Amino acid sequence: MIIVLYDNNLSLYLHFFCKNYQTMGEHKVLVKLGERIKTIRLSKSMTQNQLAMECDFEKASLSRIESGKSNPTIRTLYKLSTALGTSISDFFTE
Repeated sequence: MIIVLYDNNLSLYLHFFCKNYQTMGEHKVLVKLGERIKTIRLSKSMTQNQLAMECDFEKASLSRIESGKSNPTIRTLYKLSTALGTSISDFFTE
């Protein structure tokens, strides 16, 4: 796997996340990622509408990500992290 880094800690978190991926299964990984994004969004007192507008997404797209029904790209994660004022690696930590 080749990873383009935007964050120095991202490779470590992705390694851990991908290592656990095989034991968790794809759906559980996406649900966990979505829950983490939602937790960060709520900690910033943002609604789904506000975050979706900041990222130039449809609210339904953000809803699918947060519920684990969509597999976001690195570009999408970058947009989300920028709008939330956090790093991508924060999506992969508790």
